[in-house]
Amino acid sequence: MDCAKALNRHPSPYPHFPTAAPNIYQEASKVPATPASVKHTMGRSELFIVTALAALALVASSTEAVTDADILNFALNLECLEADFYSYAAYGSGLNSTLRGGGPMATGGKKAVLSSPVQNYANEIALDEVNHVAFLRMALGTAAVPCPQIDVGPAFAAIVKAALGSANMDTMFSPYDNDLDFLLAAFILEDVGVTAYNGAAPLIQAKKNVGAAASILATEAYHGGIIRTLLYQRGYDTVMPYSLQTVDFAQKLSNLRGTVGGGKDEGITSPMANGVKNTPYSSNLVPTDSNSLVFARTPTEVLNIVYGGSAAKPSAFYPNGVNGNINGTASMA
Repeated sequence: MDCAKALNRHPSPYPHFPTAAPNIYQEASKVPATPASVKHTMGRSELFIVTALAALALVASSTEAVTDADILNFALNLECLEADFYSYAAYGSGLNSTLRGGGPMATGGKKAVLSSPVQNYANEIALDEVNHVAFLRMALGTAAVPCPQIDVGPAFAAIVKAALGSANMDTMFSPYDNDLDFLLAAFILEDVGVTAYNGAAPLIQAKKNVGAAASILATEAYHGGIIRTLLYQRGYDTVMPYSLQTVDFAQKLSNLRGTVGGGKDEGITSPMANGVKNTPYSSNLVPTDSNSLVFARTPTEVLNIVYGGSAAKPSAFYPNGVNGNINGTASMA
């Protein structure tokens, strides 16, 4: 199938992608994420303990706890996704074979139609994400897994369809059509990466690996802040053809992530966007708990989001699942 033609909006879904939203997503657009004005009260130490215990439960049936290599390989899978998406959007091509570790090429990507300022943002973020992939491969050495099969086209359309529910308009969303669609697609990914690294931090043993993960987390948080700020600046713009304000579109995406990802999510406004036109909002550019600490997600919660609903059923961005020991399979439940 011609990629450039396939990603244009049209009412026909991709043959391999479900026409209906995944079951776990069907009511997601009705369930709010954590309101910015009512952030949860869990402290940092409690948050890390809960996150660590939940993550370790993934390997309860295994005789060994997760290793630093397992955690870094899980991160590598996420970085492969981000690097491929931003590289396609910025340059029109994904990771090369070396950076993929011999894994398959991503599908569904193409050069995005971007204004000069947003093109510059895309270039910068793409370079960062490619560097993260290269760094993790260097850190892992021969233990590094190849990038898995990654979808950076129809997966976005399915996520948007699930998030918008009745507001979907039966159109095929593409992150490559214009600035706003690109930024909304980036919004889907960025906060997930930040919460994933924060959730992994308590499990890493080697000090050098803790430092590396913290540095990547900080970079991802900068990216997330850029994307959220740009979206907020266009908050009252209408996302076509959905007839939704940007703030409401972003809120629906946040609600979806929160529904399947253990809560721990917020839109870009305070109070939470409610669909009423031109409601006066304050910005919510940094999604945090009541102590202004970044949310943390377990690997299962992360996979629930990037798999399109359930860590046990690979789909969406990872049609065949992620590679490595932390992958959401039944053996790690």
